[in-house]
Amino acid sequence: MAIIPLKAWYLGQYEPLQEVIQRPPDLRLSRNSLLKSALRADFLDDKEVIQQSEWFQKYLEGETVEFYIEGSGGYTIANLDLVSQELYLSKQNIAATLEPIIFFSGQIEYPHSSKIIQTVLTETIKQYNQRSRYPLTLEVAARSQDSPLRLSDTQLRKLRKSLLLVVDGTPITEIKQEETSRLIPSPYICTELGYALESKRKGQLLLLHQQRSDVSGQWPFDLPSHQQLEFKTADELSQTLPPVIEALLQRFKLTP
Repeated sequence: MAIIPLKAWYLGQYEPLQEVIQRPPDLRLSRNSLLKSALRADFLDDKEVIQQSEWFQKYLEGETVEFYIEGSGGYTIANLDLVSQELYLSKQNIAATLEPIIFFSGQIEYPHSSKIIQTVLTETIKQYNQRSRYPLTLEVAARSQDSPLRLSDTQLRKLRKSLLLVVDGTPITEIKQEETSRLIPSPYICTELGYALESKRKGQLLLLHQQRSDVSGQWPFDLPSHQQLEFKTADELSQTLPPVIEALLQRFKLTP
């Protein structure tokens, strides 16, 4: 039976998939078996070439090594045996399928906070792009006061494919309870936030909210502290937002 080589590209840092497949592959494989969540293959490259590769050194150091395999998708190395020249890989969602987009989910019920966030976020991206390998763009969720709440396929795709989702969770009102009050955010951002919690990785979500003197109460979301940022004024957000965005994007290795 003729061997049909599979091309595999090492994903050491973020690159859009369309650009990844334009460069020469880093590895050639012969597939032995394919399962729903795993792949077993033989090396077709010489062992000496593999031992000198960047990705093999990362594997020896215990780092997670990701590949895009032609026709199969994203995988990480689960086990490797140079003696038998076998490679075991686990199915993995890879960053290469994402687009260099920051998606902003704003609101129309209390537009003051969303206007501040969008302005500061635009300037933050502008400054970040001066050092980024790929220029990031800002996508703003479409809002309409006349239409019912509905997420289009295009909007869901942009949200899912974005490197980072920024949400304006500033409360629009409060509900009084017997002993406490509960803050209520916009239904638009609740819908998009719920979708993002299921479709995006940890660290790809940032929830912002502006302090309001006219409402107070218990916050309804329980996200890690590094994924939430509270602010009072535009000047304060201009100081605090850029380093948070920088930290969340660090995993993509876009800057030196």
